[in-house]
Amino acid sequence: MFAYTILYVQNVTESIEFYEKTFGLERIFITPENDYGEVATGATKLAFASIGLANSNLEKGFQESNLDLKPFGIELAFTTNNVAETVQKALKAGGTIYAEIVTKSWGQTVGYVRDLNGFLVEICTPIEN
Repeated sequence: MFAYTILYVQNVTESIEFYEKTFGLERIFITPENDYGEVATGATKLAFASIGLANSNLEKGFQESNLDLKPFGIELAFTTNNVAETVQKALKAGGTIYAEIVTKSWGQTVGYVRDLNGFLVEICTPIEN
């Protein structure tokens, strides 16, 4: 069972606050050391680990997300009925626009932002089946 996705971030608390403010996600917990925390997203969790904690767990290292570089070839996607409003919330919470809002040929409205750490976030309407 897929349990959670962990993003390695500079500041766990600030990262969680971005997702709370933008998407209304509920904080589950943050460790007393502020180096790991989780938010509820439904059946799975979105988690955040500090760069320091990640380095202590991954002896071989990893590539840090960086706003000065292109985002990784992966995205977090959140659905909403009002893409423009949610994009504005993301910008107000410290995110940056990566691709302007468009309506796809199949009717879905989609916009892309980068969060505080440079991770790519798709904000879209649900796909009608």
